[in-house]
Amino acid sequence: MSFFGISGMYYSGESLAEHRIVLAEDSNLFSSMVSKRLKELFDIDVIVCRDYDDLQFAVENATFPASLAISNINLPGAENGEALNYLIDMSVPTIVFTGSFQESTREKILAKEIVDYVIKDSVFAVDMLAESVCRFLTNHEHHVLIVDDSPTARALLTTQLKRYNFRTSSADSGAAALELLKNNPDIGLVITDYNMPDIDGFELTRRIRGSYGPHQLRIIGVSSSTNRLLSARFLKAGGNDFVVRPFVNEEFYCRVNQNLDTLTKIRTLSEKVRVPAQVSA
Repeated sequence: MSFFGISGMYYSGESLAEHRIVLAEDSNLFSSMVSKRLKELFDIDVIVCRDYDDLQFAVENATFPASLAISNINLPGAENGEALNYLIDMSVPTIVFTGSFQESTREKILAKEIVDYVIKDSVFAVDMLAESVCRFLTNHEHHVLIVDDSPTARALLTTQLKRYNFRTSSADSGAAALELLKNNPDIGLVITDYNMPDIDGFELTRRIRGSYGPHQLRIIGVSSSTNRLLSARFLKAGGNDFVVRPFVNEEFYCRVNQNLDTLTKIRTLSEKVRVPAQVSA
């Protein structure tokens, strides 16, 4: 199964048919479009819930828990957002699919620790939703290393990345990060703070690049400093990206996705080049 997303995601792997997805949507048009698209792309059979009662029944009477929910903000019987609150309370990872969206709405739904949101404002909305679904269901294939001497910062990043279904490891120093990389060759992304006591982010990046090329792992530098030259120094040291704290959630997730998308494409291309070479040999 292969899938190319609108934002550049590429997935080539097994069918995702084993996943159970609940769709809370009262619009016949959108429920039909989403169900059809997820079935076409990933062979997923979607359970459609057209009101709050349907949703509660689908969640509480399932033989196995839902991998993911897709929910409108308001449903018949839950006109004030109760459906979304219910899904979060039931620990069901949720993507919001909504047509009504304002800045105040964004703040409220992000505070509920949803996975993502997609707005029904373009012809690409369903495909964007499909990409968000595919990312969540396959993000566990990516191992991300967080490097920061602040326990609070490490905890915040770990929580955010796990919300998106990534596997994570964390290190409180540059030396510990290098040891983790040595023992975990599947790490594909390092997110490192700049200001650390033993080895700062620049030096850590240089040391990582001495052993691992950009085709093996990606590096994102982070800092709360307002010094705009930090990003240039990270990139010159071998980093691939730089993000300033405090993060905008959507931007941070997008940067992580873009770097992992690039890594996936490089690895896929390398495999395609290697196979013909082996055959000809």
